[in-house]
Parts: sequence; C-alpha cells; structure tokens
Amino acid sequence: MANVYYPFVVFDLQQQATPERQYRIVVDLSDMDDYYTVFERYGFSGSGASWAEHIETIVEEHAPELLEHIELAGESEVFSAYTDSRASAQQFLSLVHPIFADLGSLSKYLSQADPGDFFE
Repeated sequence: MANVYYPFVVFDLQQQATPERQYRIVVDLSDMDDYYTVFERYGFSGSGASWAEHIETIVEEHAPELLEHIELAGESEVFSAYTDSRASAQQFLSLVHPIFADLGSLSKYLSQADPGDFFE
C-alpha cells in the first residue's frame, strides 16, 4: 500500500501481525503545529485522543460496520489505528484521509462539530 495518505503513515505489520492487527496507521503530531491550531480554533485539543475521538465519530456516521474491523487509539502527540485487513485499512483511509489531508477540509469538518459533544 503506497504511503500517499499524509498525514497518515501506513505500516504493514507482517511478522508482528495478529488477526486483529494487520496494519497500523499512525499520525505523529509532534511537528504539526498547524493542525493543532486548526483544532484549537474550533475548541478541540488536537491531541492524539482528540483525533481518535473525531475519527471514531466520522466512521460511526459514515461506515459503522468498519468499527468492527479497526481499533483506534490516541495518546499525547500520537494517533494510531489498527485494522484487521488491507481492505479495512483502505476503507478507513478512503473515509478519513479526505477530511484530514489538508487544513481546509479539516477546518470545514471541525467548524460543524460541536465541542460539547467531544471530550478532547
């Protein structure tokens, strides 16, 4: 799977894979001040946990069946997701990448989200 999904980086876990964790998708937020600024503009923290919460909401709204095939986690300056197959990874990325690929689309998404509905 080509890594053309900025800011997401995709890892095929190969030898370290388990049935539930075939692919790992990561965003290292440590040098992404511009993304933090957009999140904060709309009342969100922009932390890894915030990314996980927003991404879970997007998946739940548009492809709830995908939640059975992914595991989301966010901590401090890292967002990560595990998928159980290549197809799940591709479906996940095709859903969330267009929103997070650039600051304009992220800003548009966050502008309609209610901070009161989120913890982060």
